Amino acid sequence: MITPAKRAARNDEVLVEVQDLKKYFPVQTGLLDTLFTQKVEFVRAVDGVSFKIHTGEVFGLAGESGSGKTTIGRLVLGLEKPTEGKVFFNEIDLTSLEPHELRGMRSMMQVIFQDPMASLNPRMTIGEAVGHGLKIHDLGNAAEIREKTNQILEKVGLSPSTFFFNKYPHQISGGQRQRVVIARALVTNPILVLADEPIAMADVSVRALLLDLMIKLKNELELTYLFITHDLATAKYICDRIGILYLGKFAEVGELREVYGTPLHPYTQALLAAVPVPDPVARRTQEMPEGEIPNPINPPSGCRFHPRCPIAEARCSQEEPELRELRPDHLVACHFAEKFL
Repeated sequence: MITPAKRAARNDEVLVEVQDLKKYFPVQTGLLDTLFTQKVEFVRAVDGVSFKIHTGEVFGLAGESGSGKTTIGRLVLGLEKPTEGKVFFNEIDLTSLEPHELRGMRSMMQVIFQDPMASLNPRMTIGEAVGHGLKIHDLGNAAEIREKTNQILEKVGLSPSTFFFNKYPHQISGGQRQRVVIARALVTNPILVLADEPIAMADVSVRALLLDLMIKLKNELELTYLFITHDLATAKYICDRIGILYLGKFAEVGELREVYGTPLHPYTQALLAAVPVPDPVARRTQEMPEGEIPNPINPPSGCRFHPRCPIAEARCSQEEPELRELRPDHLVACHFAEKFL
């Protein structure tokens, strides 16, 4: 993690700015239903999200499956077109760019995918897979691409690189495959890296090593991360700021230490209470929310968390709470958040 002094020095440098981002996916229904009802329903995957990512920081997105984390990541990189809203990268509006213009910026924005076996081509060697980005963006001749590929393989801990260069994904371990995915993301020397559950598929024994590697590379290469996770323990290890998502909206946003130390939203409190404690005699005392995340096609009225919230009142089902700042740089969307100050 970058030090508070470094974070303060870079605090005014905004690399990514997201403004009121929305993404609705149409629900595919049968032909007869479409003809008779003439009504198109949408999955509201992202429904009005705004945030900034400062240069050199790790901004985390956390929440249950279906909360919209990965969709936001794809929208930030321009892999999906938003239904509404803007995404600015280096003060450039990505939503207004033509495909060929966006393609020219791809080398500066890369992704570390969750499942290396799904994202690596089994027919390509490790050297080919990692160097492919350099080839696509015409960042050197064959000899230069090979040299840069070997350098980044060494940097991510795949040493000697000549041993791994001609291996195929199935010939190396899961932890080594994840290092290959990291190397492939960094070989084009990007500024912004989307890390989408980057250690979820790795063995528990190597997760801390991969996180240490990501922090080391961030500092060495001056990277900025958008870190997506459902594990708040992992987020605590690497993130500087965090946004807690619920059903396509932010429940809480702020500095990680502030959010973890003084959680102001019942959903954030429940997520933190669910993190295992390394004490065999410890018992959970906080009541966990009942049920599952609601259907994003027809989200609840008012506060979207109110059907599962232990402190919900009549107002919560009628009036949607605004995301408001209750502590410095600590925003929460709850009508009764003052109870927890």
